[in-house]
Amino acid sequence: MTSHDTPDGRHTGPGPGRRPRLVRELLLVAGLFAAYKAGRMLSTGRTGEAFANADRVWDLERALHLPGEGLVQRLLLPGPGIGELPVHTANTYYAAVHFPATVAFLVWLYLRRPGHYRWARRVLAVLTGAALVLHLAFPLAPPRMLDAAHLVDTGLAYGPSVYGAAPAADAVANQFAAMPSLHFGWALALAAGMAAATRSRWRMLWMLHPLATLLVIVGTANHYWLDSAVAAALLGAALAVVPRPPAAAHPPAPVRDLPQPRPRRADRSAEPVGAGR
Repeated sequence: MTSHDTPDGRHTGPGPGRRPRLVRELLLVAGLFAAYKAGRMLSTGRTGEAFANADRVWDLERALHLPGEGLVQRLLLPGPGIGELPVHTANTYYAAVHFPATVAFLVWLYLRRPGHYRWARRVLAVLTGAALVLHLAFPLAPPRMLDAAHLVDTGLAYGPSVYGAAPAADAVANQFAAMPSLHFGWALALAAGMAAATRSRWRMLWMLHPLATLLVIVGTANHYWLDSAVAAALLGAALAVVPRPPAAAHPPAPVRDLPQPRPRRADRSAEPVGAGR
């Protein structure tokens, strides 16, 4: 970022429309991501607690009369005439869309809407930080590991999968960090950010991304319904505490051609006496 001096000598920070320095932003985002990954791995090794919490979440969903996650999964599993295409598509969406879509979102805002970029980056940082605290405080085994759910681990059964076969020995990801679902939280933040930063009449179609993400994370048995509900609540809190960027000014209306003034009629009083007679 840069600062500047106003004509009267006051020193000001960067304006909302100024683009932050790229190197600084790369280091900041990379540092936040590294801190999140390191912190998330602190909750590994709590297998018993994670499965006990899974039983509690499952029982709570049934007490709330939420539809079983298997209702969505049955739509994805291989069937007559469709084969494994739906489940492969869902697994690929889960594995390949989450990070690239979020990165593309931030890059586009950085280049085209710097003010909204700062806002979105801060919202994502608050959301992710709050999620990390909950991951550490409430380790949770996903429904694909819960015997009572009777669900298929679609990634392991049909591929592609982003997780190791042995959750306790997975050195890449913490598989006991199901609540909240950052897949859904980030997707919802992306949709909200794009809707706020654009003016197209079709901008609400961005909500299809979190909707598809919700169906994918539930159908692949990686998350419970409540994981998404908690993510949405945390995002709402982040949006409440992070100041919104100023609304983009509407472009000035084009100046239309002004009507030409009509020629003034000659003053008859100036005519010589007798003229025209």
